[in-house]
Formats: sequence, structure tokens, C-alpha cells
Amino acid sequence: MTCSADSRSIDVIEILARLRRLSAAEEFFAVLGVSYDPKVLNVSRLHVMKRMGQYLANEDLSGLPDRVIAARAKATLKRAYEDFAIASPLTHRVFKVLKDHDPAKASTPGRAFVAFDSVMNRFERK
Repeated sequence: MTCSADSRSIDVIEILARLRRLSAAEEFFAVLGVSYDPKVLNVSRLHVMKRMGQYLANEDLSGLPDRVIAARAKATLKRAYEDFAIASPLTHRVFKVLKDHDPAKASTPGRAFVAFDSVMNRFERK
């Protein structure tokens, strides 16, 4: 199942102000007219929105017409969604907590990871 919105035109008037007032990921997809699979969004919604914000932060939108801003916002949302539609959030590690606990990275001295199971084993043996 997909939620399709790509074919309809979007209202571009004051698009940045309107995007700032949104809270649910689905609202961003609806306002920008981007299709999505609810299954993908249910798993990766925060990651998609964070990545979209990262992509938009690299855009210089000052002084651009609303239609251009809307097109760029739509493109960044599509790009962010596609990142997580093809790979898991663990692959991209958008959030600091995931970056800090990358199993491929050596642990920081003095902050070694202790598996929960190893702690529980101490209590179960007694």
C-alpha cells in the first residue's frame, strides 16, 4: 500500500511558514505532494524528517520564490524518504545515539559498552 500524492499540484504560497507549523510526518508528505509507503514511514519517520532537515539546511532558500522553495523542499523530502526506503535507519545513523554506538567503531576509552545480558547473568547465577 502506498499513499500517493505526486500527481496533484501543491499550494506553494508561504510554503516555509506552512511547513514550520506541521508536526506529523504524514502532513509533510501531504503538503508537499510526495508519495510514501506507510510501512516505511512507520519504521523510519523520525529518521526521514531529520534527514530532510539536514538536506534543507544545506539549501540557500533566501530570496527565492515560493514555487522554487516548494520544489526544493519536495525534492529533499523525496530524497530523505528514498534513503530510508532502501536501507534501514541503522545503515544511515542519522541520530547521535546511533552514531555513538556504531558496532563497527571502537569504543571510547572509559566508556566501554556492557551488554545487558552480561549484567543479568551475574544476578541469575546467585
